[in-house]
Amino acid sequence: MKSLITFRSAFRRILLATSAVTALLAAEPAPAPKTEAAKEEPSSAEALSEALKKLQLPGITINPKERFVDVQSIICLDDGSLELIACTKGSKEHESVIMVEASPVHIHTALLLLGAKNGNPAMRKPLNEELTRWQDFPPSGDPIDVFLAWKNEKGEEIERPISDFIMRSKANEYTPAPEPDKDKEKFPHTFLFAGSQLGPASDTPRKYAADYSGHVISISAFGDEVLCLPEVYSQENGSLMWQIDSTHLPKLHSKVSLRLRVKKIQP
Repeated sequence: MKSLITFRSAFRRILLATSAVTALLAAEPAPAPKTEAAKEEPSSAEALSEALKKLQLPGITINPKERFVDVQSIICLDDGSLELIACTKGSKEHESVIMVEASPVHIHTALLLLGAKNGNPAMRKPLNEELTRWQDFPPSGDPIDVFLAWKNEKGEEIERPISDFIMRSKANEYTPAPEPDKDKEKFPHTFLFAGSQLGPASDTPRKYAADYSGHVISISAFGDEVLCLPEVYSQENGSLMWQIDSTHLPKLHSKVSLRLRVKKIQP
């Protein structure tokens, strides 16, 4: 049975790891003679890499130099409509492109360690106790570029944006033909680091919602996903708008890396 990881435990790891990483990044090397011994000492980047390796986030590799996270994944669908890009095992493999082999809260942790800031998924909150007035809040969070990476038969790495594997759904009895100007619309490969959400305050400890729902990267707005689109697609019609384009997609059940690249934010 898959172990359910509480947010409190993960948050302790985040605090400890972030403190160590911050100290390494902030450290200013003191001037020293260029001796042979000095040359053999590890650089701050190497020390940072070693610190990140000690985190032991199963199924995840962090590349601090190039600012991306690789999540071990499997192609779980190569045809059909989509509500998600990525899900966890035993959740929604029938409407996701890939199934990740990592806990969503660990993916959240890895992105935080690379300096990304999470926001919130799209949500609706009541404005009064009678629940007669509500306010919609759009999704927010730092932008994350999403790719798939794998090795071909020659052992060469291939990296493609997730947009290469998604296309607009074809017109059918459920989905009308798109507007002419939207027919050329390309699926985006940049998502927002929404960061899921915590369970009810009555739960002790509070749980990380995506660990239970399996919603890692969504197209439809579920309200508990780790990464989401900037636009809001409802669950009623989100899955009807996009489908898999398998032209360049690796074979079904192939192992790939879900590569999440933290975009540089302009000051």
